[in-house]
Amino acid sequence: MSETAVEADHPFMEKYQGHLVGILRWEQLDELWQTLQFGKTEDWYIYHIGEEPPLTPCTADQFLHFIDEIDKLLHADHDEKYCGIVYVDDKTSPAFVKIYDPNNLGHVCGSNGSQPPLPGWIISRVQPIDLEVAMQSPGNRRRWWQKIFS
Repeated sequence: MSETAVEADHPFMEKYQGHLVGILRWEQLDELWQTLQFGKTEDWYIYHIGEEPPLTPCTADQFLHFIDEIDKLLHADHDEKYCGIVYVDDKTSPAFVKIYDPNNLGHVCGSNGSQPPLPGWIISRVQPIDLEVAMQSPGNRRRWWQKIFS
């Protein structure tokens, strides 16, 4: 079985590809942050896509600091009347949150649907795997790429 096939069955990928609810309004985002801040703040992984996935959960202080900083960043860089760039598995008992980078929204909004763009950050109770590896281009595109440069 290939590495990609193994990763497709990984619990993190099941969460990543599972049903998520969009946080459409800023008030909903504030509610999500409060739920996270006043819930269990241990055992969270903070994953910045493009970096190595974390091997251990962050500390409660790191988690709370991240929530504060990502909230500031989203408000500063996504100057809209709506949020719409955060997705969560369960608003009342979250265990998985996708956060898209406001600076890449043109790419997100312009996706052709063949493979959705990767988010900027994920906070998860499940240890992440490398999404850039797990979501590699289909084999026919890799073969095409190799063919034009061979």
